[in-house]
Amino acid sequence: MMTTGILLAGCDNKPAVNLGGIAGTPNPYNYMKASGQCQVGSLADAGKNTKSTTMQVRSDDGYCAIETRAAAGHPYASFGVSPAPDHGKVFIYNYNDHTYVTYTANTAYSGPDKFRVVLIPGGGKPREYMDVTATVTAAK
Repeated sequence: MMTTGILLAGCDNKPAVNLGGIAGTPNPYNYMKASGQCQVGSLADAGKNTKSTTMQVRSDDGYCAIETRAAAGHPYASFGVSPAPDHGKVFIYNYNDHTYVTYTANTAYSGPDKFRVVLIPGGGKPREYMDVTATVTAAK
């Protein structure tokens, strides 16, 4: 019995990426692979309740993440994507008092992509939008 415990202790699978790995509750999405290239520009005003940003990412089956919060400093109550990207997928979730927007480009794609994130602060406050323009390079 003790030998089994010692052998299993050697199989401690640690995630390759720590999304928001702040002390406290473990991030349930810690297993996700980060892209070898991920650069996100600063959020800029782009109209009423709308921000925009750019992203440079590699199409290597890894994600690139944007971390955001509602004006009150808390995660958004709800969210969605409309329109969705043509050449990848977006996954949005709340963790550790932040909202994370992750984008993963289709494998081997190279070129532009764009999507709009709909962020709902809750409490009767108006929806907010984040327009993301991604430049994707193919993995070498």
